[in-house]
Amino acid sequence: MSTLTRGLLRRSSWRWRAVPLRETPHRKAAHMTVRDGARLLAREGRPLTGCRGADGRREHSTEAAPPEVDLKRLEGQDEGIIEVLMCRQRARNSLGHVFVSQLKELVSSLYSDSAVRVVIFRSLVPGVFCAGADLKERAQMNNAESDLFVHSLRSLMTQIATLPAPTIAAMDGVALGGGLELALACDLRTASFSTQMGLIETTRGLLPGAGGSQRLPRMVGITLAKELIFTGRRVGGQTALEMGLINRAVEQNQTGDAAYREALTLAREILPQAPVAVRMAKEAINRGTEVDIDSAMAIERMCYARVIPTRDRQEGMAAFIEKRPPRYTGE
Repeated sequence: MSTLTRGLLRRSSWRWRAVPLRETPHRKAAHMTVRDGARLLAREGRPLTGCRGADGRREHSTEAAPPEVDLKRLEGQDEGIIEVLMCRQRARNSLGHVFVSQLKELVSSLYSDSAVRVVIFRSLVPGVFCAGADLKERAQMNNAESDLFVHSLRSLMTQIATLPAPTIAAMDGVALGGGLELALACDLRTASFSTQMGLIETTRGLLPGAGGSQRLPRMVGITLAKELIFTGRRVGGQTALEMGLINRAVEQNQTGDAAYREALTLAREILPQAPVAVRMAKEAINRGTEVDIDSAMAIERMCYARVIPTRDRQEGMAAFIEKRPPRYTGE
């Protein structure tokens, strides 16, 4: 095994185990935060219109501004599906300081939550997923401040990309610049045909700086990515589907959440599968595509070795022999 491979395996294994397990709402439901309060809202079939508190009412605290990012934990048969709700209403979910800070904190909390099986990123702002950079804030920054902020933004996208559980971006509206970079950081993407998306930074005198210049070529190919980035072109859902930029495209519905509904359908297809196996498959794919084939095979072997001693593997074998659906616990 090469030195590069051993280094990758050590880094991958360390990152997987480094974060200590925190207390989750499943263990201590009495301590409900504003983010956890969102799970009480918008039951199936009822569109969400904004971030609210645990009592179901819109919060109007004079002590703190309402959250720009929220969290919802689905229950019943959908338990294990987590929704990250982006709700910066007046600024179209643009990536400002508060929005980015709150999103980083929320994503960080999901790393150590063993109850998380699938994460859906969705917007509660009608007609928009994420409009990209907050240009009003950016205009107030000097060169050094701008560089530091973009570094923070890039770090956020890496956090999303390296979440252990599968992630899905549900784009029910425009996803431009950093908004598309956020979607690219997710494992899977759904969109309505009417959604407009693009890395438009060159039209603003910039280049994609939060991972877009690297993730887009890996997704659609180098020459097509160069064309899209050089021109700053926006594409619709059908074109994005044909490019391989998104996984599924659907007609928009009357409530404006068709992409979210499709993302939920996709999450429900992932949910019954063995959690450790799914996470290790994600690890193997993500790490393996960045190295040569021999190193990638070593990474696959390491990930496979992690699932062999699990109870879920034993349950999968038993269920097959007994001709019944498996009941996975993530152990």
